[in-house]
Amino acid sequence: MKILLCSINFSPELTGIGKYSGEMAEWLCERGHEVRVVTAPPHYPHWKVADEHSSWRFKKEYRVAVSSLRELEVQRCPLWVPRVPRGWKRVLHLMSFALSSWPAMMKNVFWKPDVVLLIAPTFFCSPQVLCAAYLSGAVSWLHIQDFELDAAFELNDFSSDRLRSVSERFEQCLVQKFARGSSISKRMLQRLISKGLHPSRCVFFPNWVDTSVIYPINGVVPLRRELGIPDDKVVALYSGSMGKKQGIEFLLQVSQHMAAQSNIQFVFCGNGPAKQSLTDITEQMANVTHLPLQPLSRLNELLNMADIHLLPQLASAADLVMPSKLTGMMASGRAVLATAEPGTQLHEVLSERGLVVPPGNLEAFVSGLSSLAGNLELRKQLGRSAREYAVTELERDYVLSRFELALVEACESQSFKFREDLGMLENKDVASASILASREVGDD
Repeated sequence: MKILLCSINFSPELTGIGKYSGEMAEWLCERGHEVRVVTAPPHYPHWKVADEHSSWRFKKEYRVAVSSLRELEVQRCPLWVPRVPRGWKRVLHLMSFALSSWPAMMKNVFWKPDVVLLIAPTFFCSPQVLCAAYLSGAVSWLHIQDFELDAAFELNDFSSDRLRSVSERFEQCLVQKFARGSSISKRMLQRLISKGLHPSRCVFFPNWVDTSVIYPINGVVPLRRELGIPDDKVVALYSGSMGKKQGIEFLLQVSQHMAAQSNIQFVFCGNGPAKQSLTDITEQMANVTHLPLQPLSRLNELLNMADIHLLPQLASAADLVMPSKLTGMMASGRAVLATAEPGTQLHEVLSERGLVVPPGNLEAFVSGLSSLAGNLELRKQLGRSAREYAVTELERDYVLSRFELALVEACESQSFKFREDLGMLENKDVASASILASREVGDD
């Protein structure tokens, strides 16, 4: 298959959507498919374009898949990156890529892709994705990693009811035009259906983890030793993007509240809009350690350094996003403490494989953390259950193979529809010719 992928985030970004978009494109290329990517320069989660890239220039890259010798073409398009991505600044950020990526998407129409796949965010790229798919006769596919429009209103970046109504109508109009749609959780898939995409065109496509790369380490973890964290300390780790959706301010309150409990060491690893303020406030706190984002080569060490993984989430973000970091947490075989309401996808996944408390409830979170910190056997039990789930349900090859099959089926369906439409046209031509002939005979 020829697959054209449009995603504002892509490798070498180490976290979030870019990580998964990059791994998916490379996996499909390794499988022998031809893949082209239209993306932006790497900028997440630092919200700063990487030094070796430019915000304002187009740049083309090529990578060769070793097993298939297929070439992965990556076209990077300009975009504007705000220092604080909130409100209209975030909208302008997304729109800048939506505008700059138009020429690259239209140019690939002549490549004749079989599938044009959009990773949302950014949904603002929907018009050119649909246009490219229509002009090339390809399957248009929308994959939701994050309901960006819903999240903007639920997290109070915008409050205008009229603006929300217009945005929702715009979104629904475009969603209905996609031939296929998918999302990373079943609750998010239900939300996609509620926006107008027929259930028969929806595919469950969760994020994944390579369980041969992320796995439990028995014994001393080198990174923990390098940081000088004593063996009798319980490490509560938060790793990932530090922004509004992630509820990082809540963890700040937790660490301050538990400053007197000397047996728990908080480790915050990552970057994002809230990073600097968090560092400034906790600078003098002995129970808090900060780490920059770690390279992929040390990711397994980082995740295994934790005795407890912390996964806070705002109640208003429930089922609008599914934390991408969850897959690695579970694969590491360590206990997870999360915030989620009953009935949400996160609560469902972790209800028997982690400890879940209500969002924003400081006392419940502190109590849960203290309980896990004092119960080694419970942590081991939850860690084993989480690892088992990761191996059976989230393994990379298992998830991506199912997605590949869905892509093939969509292309076959599109081809059948084309042949069916062509047959109808031929029948109309025959019928028209017969009518014309009968009229000519009648005239004679």
